[in-house]
Amino acid sequence: MLTRRTFIETTAIAGTAGDLLAQAGAPKRVAIICTIYKYLSHAQHMGDRFLVGYPFNGKWHKPNIKVVSLYVDQKPEGDLSAERAKEFGFQVFPTIAEALRVGGSKLAVDAVIVIGEHGDYPRNAKGQILYPRYEFFEQCAKVFEADGRSVPLYNDKHLSWSFEKAKKMVDTGHAMKFPMLAGSSLPVTWRLPDLELPMNCEIADALMVGCGGSDPMDYHAIEAMQCMLERRKGGETGVKSVQLIEGEDVWKAGDDGRWSKELLGAALSRSDSPMGNTVKDGRTQEMVLSGEARKITPHPAAYFIEYRDGLKATLLMLDGAVKDYMFAAKLRGAKGPVSTQFFLSPVPNVTYSACLVNKIEEMITTGIAPYPVERTLITCGILESCLTSKVEGHKRLETPHLDVRYHAPRTSQYCRT
Repeated sequence: MLTRRTFIETTAIAGTAGDLLAQAGAPKRVAIICTIYKYLSHAQHMGDRFLVGYPFNGKWHKPNIKVVSLYVDQKPEGDLSAERAKEFGFQVFPTIAEALRVGGSKLAVDAVIVIGEHGDYPRNAKGQILYPRYEFFEQCAKVFEADGRSVPLYNDKHLSWSFEKAKKMVDTGHAMKFPMLAGSSLPVTWRLPDLELPMNCEIADALMVGCGGSDPMDYHAIEAMQCMLERRKGGETGVKSVQLIEGEDVWKAGDDGRWSKELLGAALSRSDSPMGNTVKDGRTQEMVLSGEARKITPHPAAYFIEYRDGLKATLLMLDGAVKDYMFAAKLRGAKGPVSTQFFLSPVPNVTYSACLVNKIEEMITTGIAPYPVERTLITCGILESCLTSKVEGHKRLETPHLDVRYHAPRTSQYCRT
């Protein structure tokens, strides 16, 4: 029997459901709720794609979507909101409620896109930027409740810096029965080489390599790792404990076998941006056994994640050694590791974000989120708990609250063409 879900999974093989469905009917009306809208901000990257289209599957794709309203929390120098509104014929409203109602008395959009990234916001003691994503979501949900109708909602990146708030968001979405999507571009970007772990595979060990600073860049790395691990036998069962260590202790943990040098070598073999000698004089280099990675990473960090089903995974943040995100795993019964790079194309076009925009479009046009929002929920919790470990002396923390369970979509969701 052909259901909406099987239809989406079937058509995703040849192209996304959004590609097929966006061609029919009146344009979907969308409100964008964001912190700032300026050059290279997430709102500009993503919002502009709904306004002018984006390259996808080897052609220019124009979504059958109309941006009808915008709310901007801050307007720093270089703000583009007024310029975009004038050019594309929508209005910038002073409140979220007015943006969702498009100046009227009732909800007047078919979907909401919340982009709470960039802008001038405080940090807490853990180094997390306190973006008001939860507060934006809460105001949207209040409009849904008051007006007796809800619509699909996308939340960019973390649901919140707080797992408690993030869980409230997911619970509200389920209670009010509206589709939710969230998270990073990394799970849906191209992979070099094209690698998807088999559904219901048994993973013996896993390791992710990331670059950049703590919160926000480690968030991307954890979510990319999570999109691979969630395909293991039994699905996602939650996280038992975490620990974050730094500095020389990271390399000592590798020497002691706490994380796999074999997997690190497999992951680094996929990098297109090795630093050190490669940058200085162009030579190729082995970075693990030679200790080169150790020499050129000034502030390494290791995030140890123990899942409830016994799987142990490690994220190594090696800023200074590479500028890529790579994953490696050892599957039970396999001869050697499998590995891949999550491809990040350069600025200003950052075409990998088009892969994510296409998934948002798919949810808006079909009314079904292509993958579970619980992936982002557990990622939020892992990151917050790891940062708590850091500020509490790098100790191991039990995480009974990370009882997040879900199953990955059977059909792969990342770009392949």
